[in-house]
Amino acid sequence: MNTQIAVSMLSADMLHLHDELEKLKQAGADILHFDVMDGMFVPNISFGLPVLQAVSKQTDLFIDVHLMIQNPVDYIQDFAKAGADLITFHLESSSNPFEVIKLIKNTGCQVGISVKPATPAKALLPFLDDIDVILVMTVEPGFGGQSYLHEMTAKIAEIKSMMQDRNIKIEVDGGIDATTASEALQAGATILVSGSYLFNQREMRKAIEQLRN
Repeated sequence: MNTQIAVSMLSADMLHLHDELEKLKQAGADILHFDVMDGMFVPNISFGLPVLQAVSKQTDLFIDVHLMIQNPVDYIQDFAKAGADLITFHLESSSNPFEVIKLIKNTGCQVGISVKPATPAKALLPFLDDIDVILVMTVEPGFGGQSYLHEMTAKIAEIKSMMQDRNIKIEVDGGIDATTASEALQAGATILVSGSYLFNQREMRKAIEQLRN
């Protein structure tokens, strides 16, 4: 699979969101990574449905909605209607994973499951035939700008071997920069999420190409 670069909107300038979306498209980003936090599942609150609706009307980039919320089952249809292309929920949330997967499939969106650093790879085994993406958190979710947890590289490789011949993408989120990108890719990642690193670069297009290659 070709490497895709997902840019975390958590690090974007919210006062100039339209300009940021244009910049990302011109820089060659593949995916917009939209982090939704509820202040319960993680100790932070980010943006929600109104911002997603506005963003989806202004871009044709693929939108990956990462639900870091306690009860994703209650919000799947709303986020699908607001413009999500892929909805990723946490295995550690309070909702029944099989119920959430079914709901996402019924909306027509792609299905992603995310796991925190402490959750073992084998916890994903029951769901491998029903999902499109596995999102491996390489930091504790909730805040941008954290450093990559190198012990997660082995977890990425384990998930890669578990997949066998299934067509599932492995997405990695947390501390991705020019150094850690190659480590994650060699272990089996196919989608790299990067936020503060990319937004801090003077030449974002060049930085995206460095991550991709």
